[in-house]
Amino acid sequence: MQTLDLRGRRPSRVELAGLVPRAEVDVAAASAAARELIDDVRARGEEALRAQSARFDGGEPESVRVDPARITAAVSALDGDVRAALEEAIRRVRLASQAQVPEPRVTSLGPGAEVVQRWQPVGRVGLYVPGGKAVYPSSVVMNVVPAQIAGVASVVVASPPQRDFDGEVHPVILGALGLLGVDEVYAMGGAGAIGALTYGVPGLGLDPVDVVTGPGNVFVAAAKRLVHGVVGIDAEAGPTEILVIADETADARLVAADLVSQAEHDELAAAVLVTDSTVLAEAVTAELEQLAATTRHRERVRVALGGVQSALVLVDDLEQAVAVSEAYAPEHLEIQTRDPGAVLDRIGNAGAIFLGREAPVSLGDYLAGSNHVLPTGGQARFSAGLNAATFLRAQQVIRYDRTGLGDVAGLIRALSDAEQLPAHGDAVDARLD
Repeated sequence: MQTLDLRGRRPSRVELAGLVPRAEVDVAAASAAARELIDDVRARGEEALRAQSARFDGGEPESVRVDPARITAAVSALDGDVRAALEEAIRRVRLASQAQVPEPRVTSLGPGAEVVQRWQPVGRVGLYVPGGKAVYPSSVVMNVVPAQIAGVASVVVASPPQRDFDGEVHPVILGALGLLGVDEVYAMGGAGAIGALTYGVPGLGLDPVDVVTGPGNVFVAAAKRLVHGVVGIDAEAGPTEILVIADETADARLVAADLVSQAEHDELAAAVLVTDSTVLAEAVTAELEQLAATTRHRERVRVALGGVQSALVLVDDLEQAVAVSEAYAPEHLEIQTRDPGAVLDRIGNAGAIFLGREAPVSLGDYLAGSNHVLPTGGQARFSAGLNAATFLRAQQVIRYDRTGLGDVAGLIRALSDAEQLPAHGDAVDARLD
């Protein structure tokens, strides 16, 4: 892993943004190909989806729309331990997601004048569950549960067909969907699937959705960028990231284990350690060498740790460590220091934050109750992770009576005349004459 030594330097925020390691992922470069795939689905519907599955995924599925009976059978076939884990994950994410739904509030502005703030769910959502180097039933939970808690009436899921399962959606994904009561599922992947969810496919009985969410590869991210505005999206999820802020009190073995746990996702996964302790840095480096040589996905891990997106960053103190993290805005931030809470108080930019040695990112990936669909590539500066609010729209309901309107009529007239829009004031006067 490369070393970035910032000791004795105090780069500005702009300079830090250019120094922090990043994966070399160009979503814009994938846009032309994604646009072609989306347009193909709009023009040829199911035929295009089948052709894209044969070209990019596991071959053509027997049926693009999954028979609900297969979902029921997949639930019955779930391994007992896996089913128990999924059911507990569902329970915990439901509890945490319920806290994300705001209560309606009424603001009284005077006699007969009030504004009601309410949050309405969108009508229909399309959730994408990836199926590349690994199978992600956990992503089913993270996508479906917040939508259900928000009150979305119609949930549809797309997931790529799997070569190892005769072109069908992975049975564990189907089993997770069955546990959640989702029965509208399509065996389709990539940019074409995002296009199908956005514009619909009449031949399949697939109606357009209002919001598309879920992680995927660079072509999925490009497709979501292209359809944003036609539908809402969560974020353009890129390769996973972990940044660990650690001092001399951290356990080098645990820090290394957490870095490897995210590096095993993908060759472009980013693993970053920021520390003010050279002793810890040396110990983590030694532990990484050992873990990377013995883990199941060792080749993938070695490539990720050796890539430009991963680094060991040496800083003078924890204040500078926080500055590095804030410039990076990580998807996952771990704080393994003597006083994690003191560091947390200075953190603003992060998708999810894991405090102390007993809260690894793996916990958040599965059973913390938090959501693991999080902003990457620095988007945590302005985006939140997937949550119930992703599927809600804030609405304002204005309730005024004659007294309330009369109290502001003169002020409305003053502003409408100043803006040379006198008919605005006339519409008020007509109610009071």
